Amino acid sequence: MNKKLHGFTLLEAIVALVLMATTGVTVLSWINTNLLTLQRLQQIQQRHEAIRNALTFIDTRNPLEQPQGEETVGVYKFSWNATVVEPPKSGADASGAKTTFEVGLYDTHIKVFSKDIFLAELTVRQVGYRQLYKDIPDDF
Repeated sequence: MNKKLHGFTLLEAIVALVLMATTGVTVLSWINTNLLTLQRLQQIQQRHEAIRNALTFIDTRNPLEQPQGEETVGVYKFSWNATVVEPPKSGADASGAKTTFEVGLYDTHIKVFSKDIFLAELTVRQVGYRQLYKDIPDDF
């Protein structure tokens, strides 16, 4: 008698399930790793954007006139404190002649927050200035 077998044996079904489970776990692990990497990249990108915004913001502040402060711009809160590197003194032009400005050199320490979450901290060196006279006096 010639019998034809139809279907799978129990052993074949178990092997197929093990292979599918192993493949599924591997794929889920790969997806999880990619999601974690994506999250880290988004945090790094947010930090870099915050630093760029902080540099642009602090460029609008004169450390001689406003050595410290805190201000919110959009979603970012900037806190800064400038310390004197070179005290202010009378400015000079390229030929060495005195100008109407007083200039000093400052290290400005900046902290950046977004929704009360600390994002970045950096220090930049800035020139502080103040105009002493509207016109150059004759005895200058």
